[in-house]
This record gives sequence, structure tokens and C-alpha cells, in this order.
Amino acid sequence: MATFKGEKIPTCYASCSIGHNEKHTLPEKLKAIAGAGFDAIELSMPDILAYGQQISQSQSEIDPNDFATIRTVGQKIKELCKENGLKILILQPFANFEGWPKGSRERKDAWERARGWMSIMEATGTDMMQIGSSDAEGISSNFDELASDLAELADVFAEKGFRIAYENWCWATHAPTWKSVWEIVKIADRPNLGLCLDTFQSAGGEWGSPVTKTGLIEDMDKDELERRWKASCEELSQTVPPEKIFFLQISDAYKMEPPLENKPDKSGLRPRGRWSHDYRPLPYDGGYLPIEDFTRAVLKTGFRGWFSIEVFDGRGPDKYGDNMQPYAQQAFNSLQRLLDEVAAKD
Repeated sequence: MATFKGEKIPTCYASCSIGHNEKHTLPEKLKAIAGAGFDAIELSMPDILAYGQQISQSQSEIDPNDFATIRTVGQKIKELCKENGLKILILQPFANFEGWPKGSRERKDAWERARGWMSIMEATGTDMMQIGSSDAEGISSNFDELASDLAELADVFAEKGFRIAYENWCWATHAPTWKSVWEIVKIADRPNLGLCLDTFQSAGGEWGSPVTKTGLIEDMDKDELERRWKASCEELSQTVPPEKIFFLQISDAYKMEPPLENKPDKSGLRPRGRWSHDYRPLPYDGGYLPIEDFTRAVLKTGFRGWFSIEVFDGRGPDKYGDNMQPYAQQAFNSLQRLLDEVAAKD
């Protein structure tokens, strides 16, 4: 556990992190995460699929919709976590659930996936799933309709005692900010539906940019940008109840030099999505976003729940090599430093 002004803060680590390295198997990651002092992990579907392939006799890839096989792998991961003294905080990341037209093939697929993921939650022993705000085309922009979909799913989850953490993805189609997902959560009004907030998703969406030379949003002058960012953080601290924040994810971002092209890539992923997937280092490890501002705002709500390190550092293999243990320890230390810096400047 980390500490903030003497208070104990539960700490989590997202088990997918620093680029692609075949030596970073799930058992090795869990051992390193536990050794660094973390209390839990975020269990990602990519890690489940990779571990399932590793332990299968055929070494063949697992179909992401083969939920029976994935449940079996999930049970094995549950045991691995238990051996390492780690809790599985959440299953993530579930994408493109809300907003599909009634009766559409996409809506049917979203519900089939959600039910499949619920069965995996049961197998792994976690009670929470993360849903990112949809980046799909063709979905509704009406917040009442988005909220209705999430409320309907939350009611199904409630039957199992499960919760949903809704996160703003800063490249989302209609809900890219903390305020937009909070509006949707308020409209849905379900006790088991809350927020996953994220230092990258908010600072990288409202302040930073991967497509400009300055690394800043440039449709306003810098003073106005800073004023709006500070005002957003202050509004969060004054309006979001701490019990509706289910956990806070921590990461920074590299300033892109050269900037990314200001258009979707071949897969259709928008620039901020590419930035998120590959260029998110640990705090104090080469990034530049005002993540202390956002962390302070979340703490000012009264939130003292789970803090999770979630980094996607495509430069990681070159920076850190094969040994996960020093990196995991650096991750824990960077989180503690972040809490210390925020406390000192509060």
C-alpha cells in the first residue's frame, strides 16, 4: 500500500504495460507486481488470451469470443494471483458497448460480449468491469440513450453483485471527458455504476495533444488553455462524490516529436487513441502532462480508494529490458512520489 498524508491508499497495477516482450509472461508480471508492494491487478483481456495461448498444448491463439475456454484460463489466473497475494480488482477493457441502435447486429454483439465477460468475472473472482466510452461510429450522441444502455447493463450486473466502472477515453466519439461520462453516470443513476478516472485520459484530452508541435491543444492561447484546465479540475473536485469514483488510473504521456498525423490510422484509431496505446510512461519517467493537477482534484473529492498504475510504454523494452522486477518497483515508487508531491503542494 502507498500512503497519502499518513493515510493508507490501496494500490493496483494493470498487468499489461511496457510494450511487447515475450519474456514478460503473466506469471512473471504477477511475481514482480507483488514483490513491488502492489495489492491488486487490473486483469486485461489481452493478458488472459496471451496466457491461455502460452499454457495450451497447441500454442494456438484463443478466440476472444470463446468464453468457455477463457473462463478456464481465468480460473488458473485467479489461483496465480492468490499464490502471489494479489486481488483481481477489475476485468478490462470492454469497448463499444453503449449507443447502438435498437435491434442492430452491433447491439446484439455488445450484449453477448457483456454476458460472456460476466462469466469470466465469476471465474476470476472479480466484481468489477471497466467500460470505456465508445469510440465507434454510428452510435447515438444522446446522453439519455447512452445512459439507458448502461443502466440496463448495470441492472443485469446487480443480480450478481457486480459493478461497472465507466471511463472516458479521450478519443471517444461522444463522451471523451470526465464531465461527459459523469453526466451519463448521473442520468443512469445506478448504485453499481460509477467512474474510472484516469490522469492520461483527462489531461491528455483537455490539455495535451499528440498532433501539435507544442504538445498542447492549440485552438486557444496557452493562458486560456491553462485556465480551462484548472477550472475543469476544480469542478471535478467540487461535484463528483468520492463514492462514485470506483478507482483512479495513473499514467503520463510522451510529447510526440514529430507529432502524430491528425487523422485516423489504417485501423481507424484516432490520434489520441494511438497516443494512449503506445506512448504512456510512468509518472516522472519522460512524460509532460499535468497529472498532479488531476490527481489532486480527485483526492480533493475525498476519494481514498484504489490507485492503479496503467501504462502503455512502447519504448519500454528498449528502456527497461527483460527484468520486470525493477520496473515494477519503479512503478510503485513513482505512484508514491506522485502522492507525496500532491500532498506537499496541497
